Amino acid sequence: MSQRIPQHRRIAVAIALAIAGITPAFAQNDREAALEARVAELEKMVQLLVAQNTAPVAAPAAPAPAAAPGTPPPPPPIQATTILPGAVAGSKFSFGGFIRDDMMFTRTDGGEIADGSVGRDLYLPGGIPVGGADEGTDVDSHAKFSRFWFGIDNVSDAGDKVSAKVELDLFGGALGNEVATNTYGVTLRHAYVSWNNWLAGQTWSNFMDAAALPDSVDFIGPTEGTVFVRQPQIRYTQGPWSFSVENPETTITPFHGGTRIVSDDNSLPDFTARYLHKATWGHVTAAILFRQLAYETTGTGAVDDTTTAAAVSISGKYLITPNDDLRFAVNAGDGIGRYTGLGIAADAELDGSGQLDALSGIAGFVAYRHAFDPKLRGNLYYSAANYDNDTVLSGTAVTSDVHAFSANLIYSPLPKLDVGAELRFANRELESGADGDLRRLHFIVRYNF
Repeated sequence: MSQRIPQHRRIAVAIALAIAGITPAFAQNDREAALEARVAELEKMVQLLVAQNTAPVAAPAAPAPAAAPGTPPPPPPIQATTILPGAVAGSKFSFGGFIRDDMMFTRTDGGEIADGSVGRDLYLPGGIPVGGADEGTDVDSHAKFSRFWFGIDNVSDAGDKVSAKVELDLFGGALGNEVATNTYGVTLRHAYVSWNNWLAGQTWSNFMDAAALPDSVDFIGPTEGTVFVRQPQIRYTQGPWSFSVENPETTITPFHGGTRIVSDDNSLPDFTARYLHKATWGHVTAAILFRQLAYETTGTGAVDDTTTAAAVSISGKYLITPNDDLRFAVNAGDGIGRYTGLGIAADAELDGSGQLDALSGIAGFVAYRHAFDPKLRGNLYYSAANYDNDTVLSGTAVTSDVHAFSANLIYSPLPKLDVGAELRFANRELESGADGDLRRLHFIVRYNF
């Protein structure tokens, strides 16, 4: 079978033949010069068409290599559209948390920790019973410290950084009972937005150093010795410095003692400033707290008084070796009660004339951590607090001292999975001299995701 001539080549040949036929007929007339010029132009066109037709054809692209036999196909996309339809373009979404189960065996010699109270779920030093009968061992188990969080981050073309986080846990009070359902409410832990150097919302107080807390089995660990507060605030950070104005609240011991008063009569926020130094060996930080303490009532025996208070905190973490570190904190000053030990002591005492007297206190801890191998680690820590109550104002039924010694082992058989056990010996003493002991064996299973 003869090869078919492409159409554009046939056109070129036809033009060439036409030129060959018309050239002799007009060789002698007046338009000879013009026709010769036209012929030269047509010849160039024919040469161009012929050159294009005879140019080498590019080889087709090589097909993509076939997948190896038995290789599974790539997974389908998680979603076809953005998970953040209302966010700024380019925002990133993150999610995490952990599932945690606690089981505690608790024995106290000064009475029973009330059923359903917070002290049955975690170590609450201000709730150690004093003055009662020796109590048998109580067993408590729950999963209410499980938590989850959502985060959103965005960096604009101009380099502005914006992020937001919401974190929730299940420590919101019983919605059922231990007879059948063991259901609990969802509670807010953190909810804040930050942009560049600014932060607004609820998170850890700027007066608190969460990075210095020991690796504990208990929810907090060295509770009596540490600052532990989450609250709404506005914070500004510049390099190692951070400053905040935070939600105020005043706790007061009534004149001659009694049920603690919680006052929201402050007209000024709490002010904090912190300096943080980081190095290859760890970190050390110093913070200062300024507060207004206020209480106002109406009617017979009305009270209307304010006073000021200040406290300091020094804490940090020191890396001794890659497998050993030392963590510590010292917190001291006036009106420090609400900020330490989950409120072991009040911020102030009320005198007989309705005046507030800021209560002084000192609290701290030291902790040693050792990693035996990549899967097993252990911690030893001691924490204590002392408060300078004026017994003429407060009476003798308030806490003067509380301290605890704890030791734990935490084993991680798989990444992100922790199984831990912790033994604690604690003691609380009142201004009267009466005291009570707590002994607790605490187990956890926790899976982080």
